[in-house]
Amino acid sequence: MDIKIKHMKSFFSSFIFGNSKMFIPRWAPEYALKDPEYFTPQRWTFLYDHSPLSKTLERYIDYDKLRPEGNTKARLILTAVNVLNARPLTFDSYREQITARHILATSAYPSYNFRWIEVKDGVFAWDGSLLSNTPLREVITASPKRDKRIYIVENYPKNIDSLPKNMPEVYHRARDIMFSDKTEHNVQMSKVISRYLDYIEQLYQTIENNIDKLQIDEKQLKRIRQKYKVYKQDHGAEIKEIYHVKREEPYPHMSENADFSPQTIKNAIKEGEEKTNEIIKNKKPSK
Repeated sequence: MDIKIKHMKSFFSSFIFGNSKMFIPRWAPEYALKDPEYFTPQRWTFLYDHSPLSKTLERYIDYDKLRPEGNTKARLILTAVNVLNARPLTFDSYREQITARHILATSAYPSYNFRWIEVKDGVFAWDGSLLSNTPLREVITASPKRDKRIYIVENYPKNIDSLPKNMPEVYHRARDIMFSDKTEHNVQMSKVISRYLDYIEQLYQTIENNIDKLQIDEKQLKRIRQKYKVYKQDHGAEIKEIYHVKREEPYPHMSENADFSPQTIKNAIKEGEEKTNEIIKNKKPSK
């Protein structure tokens, strides 16, 4: 109960006053002169301006390393969703310069009343969690074409021990399900594709080993070899293993997402580091 009360206090503080390092409520007095809709709240499409987060990010991020050819050892892939057409947006530091605007877009969650971000002319973005909170598909598409071992951080528990007991717990559980990891389908599809590729591999090797006996046109044989090369190189990667770093939730509460107290943040970082190190230590050896 003490922890839940602490969550509530932090939540109401953030709700009313915002957080100077991250977001400011639109009704704050300093907005009166610069917000043309300040006195017409019926036209508001957001309640909190999270542009102050960009200044906080500047303190910790070297954006020169987040550009094409900026640092080949570091790669950042961010996802968002286009507000106008509901299509996924992917921002990849190997293909474009990542800026604070891209990061703000990927944290612009409308249910938390944050504003959408115009990442470029005519492209307005919301948080990618509206489509998928663990975008495995985008990582697979963007990463090198080789077998993979993947680590997924789960901030929202997939399993609980008992049913919700009141409406706040119902809303809390619904939120967890919305944000929970939904990569099983991608993993299953990867396994299916791998089986098909194994089958193609067997057929191809049969053809190659019996070229002299088969009456195959040279042009047709060339097309077969080209297609085989494309399938093998571009789609031959297999997901070997997935490791889940799961956040524990001993005291679930709807307001926990707005608890920005230093101790809560430090505890979350510590828990993530300890669980990740434990998984790395006990993971299966590479074959």
